[in-house]
Amino acid sequence: MTKTDEINDTSAPLIEHLKELRNRIIYSLIAFLITFFIGYAFWKPLFGILTHPMCKVLLSRGEACQLVLIKMQEGFFVALKIAMWGGFFLAFPFIAYQMWRFVAPGMYKSEKNAFLPFLIASPAMFMAGASFCYFVILPWAFQFFLGFQDSFKVAVETGGALAQAPTGVVFNGSMEAYLSLTMTFVLAFGLTFQLPVLLTLMGRAGLISSKGLKATRKYAVVGILAIAATVTPPDVMSQLILFAAVYPLYEVSIFLIARFEKQREVQAKADGTWVDIDDEDAA
Repeated sequence: MTKTDEINDTSAPLIEHLKELRNRIIYSLIAFLITFFIGYAFWKPLFGILTHPMCKVLLSRGEACQLVLIKMQEGFFVALKIAMWGGFFLAFPFIAYQMWRFVAPGMYKSEKNAFLPFLIASPAMFMAGASFCYFVILPWAFQFFLGFQDSFKVAVETGGALAQAPTGVVFNGSMEAYLSLTMTFVLAFGLTFQLPVLLTLMGRAGLISSKGLKATRKYAVVGILAIAATVTPPDVMSQLILFAAVYPLYEVSIFLIARFEKQREVQAKADGTWVDIDDEDAA
Protein backbone atom coordinates (compact mmCIF):
# COMPACT_ATOMS: atom_id res chain seq x y z
CA MET A 1 0.00 0.00 0.00
CA THR A 2 1.52 3.30 -1.07
CA LYS A 3 1.37 6.49 0.93
CA THR A 4 -0.76 8.11 -1.75
CA ASP A 5 -3.22 5.23 -1.55
CA GLU A 6 -5.00 6.58 1.48
CA ILE A 7 -8.42 5.90 2.85
CA ASN A 8 -10.73 8.61 4.08
CA ASP A 9 -10.79 6.98 7.48
CA THR A 10 -12.84 8.43 10.27
CA SER A 11 -13.69 7.25 13.74
CA ALA A 12 -17.38 8.00 13.29
CA PRO A 13 -19.49 5.57 15.34
CA LEU A 14 -22.11 3.31 13.80
CA ILE A 15 -24.91 5.78 14.54
CA GLU A 16 -23.15 8.40 12.41
CA HIS A 17 -22.95 6.01 9.46
CA LEU A 18 -26.63 5.15 9.89
CA LYS A 19 -27.49 8.85 9.89
CA GLU A 20 -25.45 9.32 6.73
CA LEU A 21 -27.26 6.40 5.09
CA ARG A 22 -30.61 7.86 6.17
CA ASN A 23 -29.73 11.23 4.65
CA ARG A 24 -28.66 9.65 1.35
CA ILE A 25 -31.92 7.67 1.20
CA ILE A 26 -33.96 10.79 1.96
CA TYR A 27 -32.14 12.76 -0.75
CA SER A 28 -32.80 9.93 -3.22
CA LEU A 29 -36.50 9.77 -2.31
CA ILE A 30 -36.85 13.54 -2.68
CA ALA A 31 -35.17 13.36 -6.08
CA PHE A 32 -37.49 10.55 -7.16
CA LEU A 33 -40.53 12.47 -5.90
CA ILE A 34 -39.52 15.53 -7.94
CA THR A 35 -38.87 13.50 -11.07
CA PHE A 36 -42.14 11.62 -10.53
CA PHE A 37 -44.10 14.88 -10.79
CA ILE A 38 -42.05 15.83 -13.85
CA GLY A 39 -42.93 12.46 -15.38
CA TYR A 40 -46.60 12.95 -14.53
CA ALA A 41 -46.58 16.38 -16.19
CA PHE A 42 -45.21 14.81 -19.39
CA TRP A 43 -46.95 11.44 -19.31
CA LYS A 44 -48.75 12.04 -22.60
CA PRO A 45 -45.55 12.53 -24.68
CA LEU A 46 -44.03 9.54 -22.87
CA PHE A 47 -47.13 7.52 -23.72
CA GLY A 48 -46.63 8.42 -27.37
CA ILE A 49 -42.99 7.29 -27.22
CA LEU A 50 -43.91 3.98 -25.58
CA THR A 51 -46.66 3.21 -28.11
CA HIS A 52 -44.59 4.15 -31.16
CA PRO A 53 -43.11 0.65 -31.79
CA MET A 54 -46.54 -0.99 -31.75
CA CYS A 55 -48.20 1.76 -33.83
CA LYS A 56 -45.46 1.47 -36.46
CA VAL A 57 -46.04 -2.28 -36.78
CA LEU A 58 -49.84 -1.90 -36.88
CA LEU A 59 -49.68 0.80 -39.55
CA SER A 60 -47.36 -1.38 -41.64
CA ARG A 61 -50.08 -4.04 -41.50
CA GLY A 62 -52.76 -1.55 -42.57
CA GLU A 63 -54.44 -1.55 -39.13
CA ALA A 64 -55.43 1.34 -36.93
CA CYS A 65 -53.24 2.05 -33.92
CA GLN A 66 -55.60 2.09 -30.97
CA LEU A 67 -55.78 0.85 -27.41
CA VAL A 68 -58.82 0.57 -25.19
CA LEU A 69 -59.54 1.25 -21.54
CA ILE A 70 -60.97 -1.91 -20.03
CA LYS A 71 -61.53 -0.44 -16.56
CA MET A 72 -62.79 3.02 -15.74
CA GLN A 73 -59.75 3.90 -13.61
CA GLU A 74 -57.26 2.32 -16.01
CA GLY A 75 -56.24 5.59 -17.67
CA PHE A 76 -55.32 7.17 -14.32
CA PHE A 77 -53.20 4.21 -13.25
CA VAL A 78 -51.48 4.14 -16.64
CA ALA A 79 -50.52 7.82 -16.15
CA LEU A 80 -49.12 6.95 -12.68
CA LYS A 81 -47.12 4.03 -14.04
CA ILE A 82 -45.62 6.17 -16.78
CA ALA A 83 -44.78 8.88 -14.23
CA MET A 84 -43.04 6.35 -11.96
CA TRP A 85 -41.21 4.79 -14.92
CA GLY A 86 -40.04 8.15 -16.24
CA GLY A 87 -39.22 9.40 -12.75
CA PHE A 88 -36.99 6.39 -12.09
CA PHE A 89 -35.04 6.99 -15.30
CA LEU A 90 -34.54 10.67 -14.50
CA ALA A 91 -33.62 10.09 -10.85
CA PHE A 92 -31.30 7.13 -11.41
CA PRO A 93 -28.09 9.17 -11.99
CA PHE A 94 -28.71 11.19 -8.81
CA ILE A 95 -29.53 8.05 -6.81
CA ALA A 96 -26.32 6.38 -8.08
CA TYR A 97 -24.38 9.50 -7.06
CA GLN A 98 -25.82 9.32 -3.53
CA MET A 99 -24.79 5.67 -3.29
CA TRP A 100 -21.28 6.67 -4.38
CA ARG A 101 -21.12 9.48 -1.80
CA PHE A 102 -22.05 6.99 0.94
CA VAL A 103 -19.47 4.29 0.09
CA ALA A 104 -16.63 6.48 -1.23
CA PRO A 105 -15.31 7.69 2.18
CA GLY A 106 -14.58 4.09 3.18
CA MET A 107 -12.56 3.26 0.06
CA TYR A 108 -8.89 3.60 -0.75
CA LYS A 109 -7.93 5.91 -3.58
CA SER A 110 -6.94 2.97 -5.79
CA GLU A 111 -10.31 1.34 -5.05
CA LYS A 112 -12.11 4.54 -6.00
CA ASN A 113 -10.21 4.72 -9.28
CA ALA A 114 -11.13 1.09 -9.98
CA PHE A 115 -14.78 1.42 -8.97
CA LEU A 116 -15.63 4.76 -10.59
CA PRO A 117 -15.55 3.47 -14.21
CA PHE A 118 -18.09 0.81 -13.26
CA LEU A 119 -20.33 3.43 -11.68
CA ILE A 120 -20.30 5.30 -14.98
CA ALA A 121 -20.70 2.12 -17.05
CA SER A 122 -23.76 0.96 -15.10
CA PRO A 123 -26.24 3.65 -16.29
CA ALA A 124 -24.63 3.57 -19.74
CA MET A 125 -25.25 -0.17 -20.05
CA PHE A 126 -28.77 0.26 -18.68
CA MET A 127 -29.51 2.81 -21.40
CA ALA A 128 -27.89 0.53 -23.99
CA GLY A 129 -30.12 -2.36 -22.94
CA ALA A 130 -33.25 -0.22 -22.88
CA SER A 131 -32.42 1.28 -26.29
CA PHE A 132 -31.67 -2.13 -27.79
CA CYS A 133 -35.04 -3.36 -26.54
CA TYR A 134 -36.94 -0.29 -27.80
CA PHE A 135 -35.41 -0.03 -31.27
CA VAL A 136 -34.71 -3.69 -32.07
CA ILE A 137 -36.56 -6.16 -29.86
CA LEU A 138 -39.98 -4.50 -29.47
CA PRO A 139 -40.65 -3.97 -33.21
CA TRP A 140 -39.60 -7.55 -33.95
CA ALA A 141 -41.63 -8.96 -31.04
CA PHE A 142 -44.78 -7.01 -31.95
CA GLN A 143 -44.45 -8.06 -35.60
CA PHE A 144 -44.16 -11.67 -34.46
CA PHE A 145 -47.07 -11.58 -32.00
CA LEU A 146 -49.42 -9.59 -34.23
CA GLY A 147 -48.61 -11.95 -37.09
CA PHE A 148 -50.74 -14.58 -35.40
CA GLN A 149 -53.81 -12.60 -36.45
CA ASP A 150 -53.24 -14.00 -39.93
CA SER A 151 -53.51 -17.52 -38.54
CA PHE A 152 -57.01 -16.96 -37.22
CA LYS A 153 -58.78 -17.53 -40.48
CA VAL A 154 -61.19 -20.23 -41.48
CA ALA A 155 -61.32 -22.11 -44.69
CA VAL A 156 -64.70 -21.95 -46.37
CA GLU A 157 -65.77 -23.85 -49.43
CA THR A 158 -66.91 -21.62 -52.28
CA GLY A 159 -67.65 -23.31 -55.59
CA GLY A 160 -65.48 -26.28 -54.83
CA ALA A 161 -62.41 -24.12 -54.07
CA LEU A 162 -61.04 -23.19 -50.69
CA ALA A 163 -60.80 -19.51 -49.87
CA GLN A 164 -59.49 -17.78 -46.78
CA ALA A 165 -62.07 -15.70 -44.98
CA PRO A 166 -61.06 -13.50 -42.04
CA THR A 167 -62.77 -14.36 -38.77
CA GLY A 168 -62.80 -10.75 -37.56
CA VAL A 169 -59.92 -11.28 -35.10
CA VAL A 170 -58.06 -7.98 -34.73
CA PHE A 171 -55.79 -6.52 -32.06
CA ASN A 172 -57.77 -4.36 -29.67
CA GLY A 173 -55.53 -4.42 -26.64
CA SER A 174 -55.81 -2.94 -23.18
CA MET A 175 -53.71 0.18 -22.70
CA GLU A 176 -52.58 -0.94 -19.24
CA ALA A 177 -51.66 -4.45 -20.42
CA TYR A 178 -49.70 -3.12 -23.39
CA LEU A 179 -47.74 -0.59 -21.34
CA SER A 180 -47.00 -3.18 -18.65
CA LEU A 181 -45.63 -5.50 -21.34
CA THR A 182 -43.54 -2.75 -22.95
CA MET A 183 -42.14 -1.33 -19.72
CA THR A 184 -41.37 -4.83 -18.42
CA PHE A 185 -39.42 -5.58 -21.58
CA VAL A 186 -37.48 -2.30 -21.46
CA LEU A 187 -36.70 -2.60 -17.74
CA ALA A 188 -35.73 -6.26 -18.06
CA PHE A 189 -33.26 -5.57 -20.86
CA GLY A 190 -31.86 -2.54 -19.03
CA LEU A 191 -31.23 -4.55 -15.88
CA THR A 192 -29.85 -7.65 -17.59
CA PHE A 193 -27.37 -5.50 -19.53
CA GLN A 194 -25.80 -4.86 -16.11
CA LEU A 195 -24.43 -8.42 -16.21
CA PRO A 196 -21.01 -7.58 -17.69
CA VAL A 197 -20.67 -4.62 -15.30
CA LEU A 198 -21.41 -6.79 -12.26
CA LEU A 199 -19.28 -9.76 -13.32
CA THR A 200 -16.35 -7.59 -14.40
CA LEU A 201 -16.46 -5.68 -11.11
CA MET A 202 -16.43 -8.98 -9.21
CA GLY A 203 -13.54 -10.16 -11.37
CA ARG A 204 -11.63 -6.93 -10.72
CA ALA A 205 -12.13 -7.50 -6.99
CA GLY A 206 -10.81 -11.06 -7.31
CA LEU A 207 -14.09 -12.70 -6.30
CA ILE A 208 -14.42 -14.62 -9.58
CA SER A 209 -12.07 -15.58 -12.43
CA SER A 210 -12.40 -16.02 -16.17
CA LYS A 211 -11.42 -19.67 -15.73
CA GLY A 212 -14.25 -20.17 -13.24
CA LEU A 213 -16.78 -18.47 -15.52
CA LYS A 214 -15.73 -20.69 -18.43
CA ALA A 215 -16.16 -23.78 -16.26
CA THR A 216 -19.69 -22.75 -15.23
CA ARG A 217 -21.06 -21.89 -18.69
CA LYS A 218 -23.75 -24.58 -18.55
CA TYR A 219 -24.95 -23.31 -15.18
CA ALA A 220 -24.93 -19.77 -16.55
CA VAL A 221 -27.23 -20.87 -19.37
CA VAL A 222 -29.71 -22.30 -16.87
CA GLY A 223 -29.43 -19.23 -14.63
CA ILE A 224 -29.99 -16.76 -17.47
CA LEU A 225 -33.00 -18.75 -18.68
CA ALA A 226 -34.40 -18.74 -15.12
CA ILE A 227 -33.93 -14.96 -14.87
CA ALA A 228 -35.52 -14.50 -18.29
CA ALA A 229 -38.52 -16.56 -17.18
CA THR A 230 -38.85 -14.35 -14.09
CA VAL A 231 -38.55 -10.85 -15.57
CA THR A 232 -40.32 -11.33 -18.92
CA PRO A 233 -43.98 -12.06 -19.71
CA PRO A 234 -44.92 -15.75 -19.37
CA ASP A 235 -44.23 -16.91 -22.92
CA VAL A 236 -41.32 -18.89 -24.29
CA MET A 237 -40.55 -16.51 -27.16
CA SER A 238 -39.98 -13.54 -24.81
CA GLN A 239 -37.67 -15.64 -22.67
CA LEU A 240 -35.65 -16.82 -25.67
CA ILE A 241 -35.34 -13.26 -26.97
CA LEU A 242 -33.92 -12.07 -23.65
CA PHE A 243 -31.60 -15.08 -23.39
CA ALA A 244 -30.25 -14.48 -26.91
CA ALA A 245 -29.42 -10.88 -25.95
CA VAL A 246 -27.96 -11.60 -22.49
CA TYR A 247 -25.81 -14.70 -23.01
CA PRO A 248 -23.34 -12.92 -25.33
CA LEU A 249 -22.83 -10.42 -22.49
CA TYR A 250 -21.70 -13.34 -20.33
CA GLU A 251 -19.01 -14.15 -22.89
CA VAL A 252 -18.04 -10.47 -23.03
CA SER A 253 -17.62 -10.56 -19.23
CA ILE A 254 -15.22 -13.51 -19.52
CA PHE A 255 -13.17 -11.59 -22.10
CA LEU A 256 -12.99 -8.43 -19.94
CA ILE A 257 -12.07 -10.35 -16.78
CA ALA A 258 -9.36 -12.22 -18.68
CA ARG A 259 -7.90 -8.87 -19.76
CA PHE A 260 -7.87 -7.60 -16.16
CA GLU A 261 -6.21 -10.83 -15.03
CA LYS A 262 -3.55 -10.44 -17.71
CA GLN A 263 -2.87 -6.85 -16.63
CA ARG A 264 -2.68 -7.96 -12.99
CA GLU A 265 -0.25 -10.73 -13.87
CA VAL A 266 2.02 -8.36 -15.82
CA GLN A 267 2.04 -5.86 -12.96
CA ALA A 268 2.71 -8.56 -10.34
CA LYS A 269 5.59 -10.00 -12.36
CA ALA A 270 7.06 -6.51 -12.69
CA ASP A 271 6.82 -6.05 -8.91
CA GLY A 272 8.21 -9.53 -8.23
CA THR A 273 5.09 -10.60 -6.33
CA TRP A 274 3.60 -12.95 -8.91
CA VAL A 275 2.70 -16.43 -7.68
CA ASP A 276 1.57 -19.08 -10.16
CA ILE A 277 -1.40 -20.78 -8.51
CA ASP A 278 -1.25 -23.75 -10.90
CA ASP A 279 2.37 -24.43 -9.91
CA GLU A 280 1.45 -24.27 -6.22
CA ASP A 281 -1.40 -26.75 -6.74
CA ALA A 282 0.94 -29.08 -8.64
CA ALA A 283 3.47 -28.93 -5.81
